[in-house]
Amino acid sequence: MTDRRWTLLIVPHGSDSPHSVDVSSRRLRKIAWIAGSVALVLLTCTALVAVELVKPGAIFATSENRRLTSELAQLRGGVDLLRDTLAAIGKRDEQIRLLAGLPNADSLSEETSGGPTLALSGLATPPGIGLSLHNAAGGPFSRFGFGHHRTDIGGLIQRANVLSASFADVTDSLSRHVERMAATPSIMPTAGWLSSAFSRQRFHPILHIARPHEGIDVSAPMGAPVVAPASGTVQLITHETGYGLVLEINHGNGLVTKYAHLSRVNVRSGMRVTRGQLIANVGNSGLSTGPHLHYEIHVNGRVVDPLTYVLPDAIPD
Repeated sequence: MTDRRWTLLIVPHGSDSPHSVDVSSRRLRKIAWIAGSVALVLLTCTALVAVELVKPGAIFATSENRRLTSELAQLRGGVDLLRDTLAAIGKRDEQIRLLAGLPNADSLSEETSGGPTLALSGLATPPGIGLSLHNAAGGPFSRFGFGHHRTDIGGLIQRANVLSASFADVTDSLSRHVERMAATPSIMPTAGWLSSAFSRQRFHPILHIARPHEGIDVSAPMGAPVVAPASGTVQLITHETGYGLVLEINHGNGLVTKYAHLSRVNVRSGMRVTRGQLIANVGNSGLSTGPHLHYEIHVNGRVVDPLTYVLPDAIPD
């Protein structure tokens, strides 16, 4: 068969001369075959990529990557907020420890500096389980681009535990302080005027001899209320020579208060009383020249001046 030939005439714009190209049937078929093959390959690749993109695994991987990236961003923000909060709590802890009479916890930062570190460059998974998401083409995903951002979560947790323990110490210390203050006789047990002060040597108005006066005398109307100057436990109710009707309250920590010349006692032995509670009434029992309250404070068995314990103007109405 005769090989047919075609002549392509190319006529340029302007005044340039036209060009002609001779193409045989065989060469034209070869060009057509190559073009068809290239088109088929491109079509096949496009179809494969489209199939991979619509696979459930690839769709899930893409969605999961987006979700985890968002969660990691939120986690970073939460950790930054936690760090700021712990710093503020640490400053407040120092102030409260000072008020509670506890030493400053200077070692907190040192104790927490060696905590375990968790890198946010990947998602933490249980031992033996790897997290490796894949893209649509089957290659490994980028393990998230957070390798530069590391957060000492373990250290923050340890610091939070130390601060929690510190606040527990502060609470215990303040509780002891509150209990001790509640048990400290800081108010006058009755309203009246001071007729006799505490003295190591005083002339007795009835016996007419000089001897120690181990408390204070507060003159008040007959039957005037006597209140507990602090919390404690009634340890003794008795009649004592010279003192008449006597009441004693044990406040703990070696503190005992004594009330004499009473006309009536309104509590019983072993009873727990609180500051300001009515415990007795002023009387004139025992060696007394008139209604008044004799009030003593004993510290570890030794008498002390009750006025050293009374707060200014702390006299009940």
